[in-house]
Amino acid sequence: MSRIGRKAIAVPASVNVNIDADKVITVKGPKGELQYKINPEISVEIEGNTIKVSRSGDEKRERSLHGLTRVLISNMIHGVTEGFSKTLEVVGVGYRAEKKGNALQLNVGYSHPIIFEEPAGIKIDVPNQNTVIINGIDKVRVGEVAAKIRSFRTPNPYADSAALAKGIRYQGERIAVKEGKKSSK
Repeated sequence: MSRIGRKAIAVPASVNVNIDADKVITVKGPKGELQYKINPEISVEIEGNTIKVSRSGDEKRERSLHGLTRVLISNMIHGVTEGFSKTLEVVGVGYRAEKKGNALQLNVGYSHPIIFEEPAGIKIDVPNQNTVIINGIDKVRVGEVAAKIRSFRTPNPYADSAALAKGIRYQGERIAVKEGKKSSK
């Protein structure tokens, strides 16, 4: 049996969890509401203030869905109580980020600034011109938005050192510096 899948999920008092007839789990908390359609091969039971996830058989697909479903429900509960955040660093001379109304403006070495509209359910903060913080209740959406912003100017792995690798990176990300092409003379 899956080690992750068989762990019970604790539900805080501030969170309301419901499962309807179509096997859609709804989690409501102080920060918002999330929904997830449970696979028919997986069963979810609410027992008091805990949730137990089990599977119908022992096939490979069922085993993989068992742990996945448990983690997704756990992330939903964490999201509606505390939320998720990702921090991006803008590194480079003249590179900066700025919040303009409901949009993020990035100046990252192109001839024009990049304007990125804040998606629904996501909050983007810019505490200083070199830091962008993405907050939200859905872990997947927060990660997707962070990856999209990072894709506007990924760090250059061919810089002389990791400190000189210009671009947008995750906070604490280590850039593996590669060696450039050599002359064949």
